[in-house]
Amino acid sequence: MAQREQLYQTAGQVDMSRLPRHIAIIMDGNGRWAKKRGLPRTAGHKVGAETFRKVAKYCKRLGVPYLTVYAFSTENWRRPKEEVDTIMGLLERYLHEAIDSMARENIKLCFLGDLSAIPAPLRALIDKAEAISRELDSPYQANICLNYGGRDEILHAARAIAEAGESFTEENLQRHLYSAAIPDPDLLIRPGGEQRISNFLLWQAAYSEFYFCDTLWPDFDEAALDKAIIAYQSRDRRFGGVK
Repeated sequence: MAQREQLYQTAGQVDMSRLPRHIAIIMDGNGRWAKKRGLPRTAGHKVGAETFRKVAKYCKRLGVPYLTVYAFSTENWRRPKEEVDTIMGLLERYLHEAIDSMARENIKLCFLGDLSAIPAPLRALIDKAEAISRELDSPYQANICLNYGGRDEILHAARAIAEAGESFTEENLQRHLYSAAIPDPDLLIRPGGEQRISNFLLWQAAYSEFYFCDTLWPDFDEAALDKAIIAYQSRDRRFGGVK
């Protein structure tokens, strides 16, 4: 892994003419980052939240139209209550700040997942942020996957098709996904050293380029994102065909 990262470091600069249209990130390693420093896991989530803010702004500066992050999975409810409460509290704080700055920064926010299980105060903030987003004429959108699972999303879409009496086609299923209006990710990044996608965007990632690195999410910065994009730009994307 280290040798592969070193190769990406020396591969050159980001080609601004071939940027991915959509980058998806599994924000992994907050707990391990905190543990290495003798801190509670919640401290890692606080720093990780700031990392998301930084990366979202950097994607906009680069000109990447879509960023999707895995903030809280359907399985994360199994974590200790203190940790879950901290994550929800951080999201509330972030949304209070985002609502005040969205128009100024011109970045839309969209939330993907089963939001019915989200606490009411946070859900109200989500509704407000998405209402503001609908009024913005911006080419940049950050998508936050909250109470999200790839299998759950596909089941949700299948049930919607059945209830509507529609035929089961790829087009109809795509139309009922949480991400229906969003292009599939070109690049899926997982920092933190693990090499799996953990039930994230299972349908949408069919032809995504995957990039794994050892950097823990709180330490992931603009340079780390550049390495991932450079690696993506070195790939030969054929989508099942030949050139």
